Amino acid sequence: MITDPSVIDDLTAQFRFLQRADDGFSRHFFNNTTIMQLESDQPICQQGMQCSHLALVIQGTARVYKIGENGREITLYRIGPGESCILTASCIMSQKPFPAFAVSEEPIKALVVSTANVVRWSNQEPAWRDYLFQLISDRLSDVISVVEEVAFRRVDRRLANYLLQHTDNGSARMQITHQSIASDLGTSREVVSRILKDFEQQGMISTSRGTITLEDRHRLSAKLSE
Repeated sequence: MITDPSVIDDLTAQFRFLQRADDGFSRHFFNNTTIMQLESDQPICQQGMQCSHLALVIQGTARVYKIGENGREITLYRIGPGESCILTASCIMSQKPFPAFAVSEEPIKALVVSTANVVRWSNQEPAWRDYLFQLISDRLSDVISVVEEVAFRRVDRRLANYLLQHTDNGSARMQITHQSIASDLGTSREVVSRILKDFEQQGMISTSRGTITLEDRHRLSAKLSE
């Protein structure tokens, strides 16, 4: 149960479906949810688990991913503030086990909704139902993009695009491991390391332990159309 008026106001501002819901549902929502916190690098869901609740992220980021038979990871999507996991919601509604893995990338603070309320509110509360459907729409687009990237684009182009997207002209440096990039792109660490070495030899980037710095964004951008 959440009773602090300032906390309720902050959460209502963050989760807009609560602004569209009637007062009765808002009161019921806060009477039947709790706030949990989780440190970074903590498992949230394991493949094959039954989902016991749905978490709505207030702060922090979680990563949802699959592991292939060869042990290689591929990131399906990330969950940030104001969002929730559509796979968890789907598993609750269908009573099927979780088909992937989820882990906290940063310390997470989240609202926790019981499975019974997820189902009940989906049937009875339009604002809640619309929130879940919008999440599904957004996440399906993300997953389709991942499939297209893996199936149709060369890894060097995908890596160049990844570096450009994760930096900007005000900050050309990123702290990340080769394995983390490989997991996001659905390839191997060895492939990522080899391509990064090629980029470095061409003067497009420089690398040090755990850090990549973009030295020539123009040439890296040109890589996308080769």
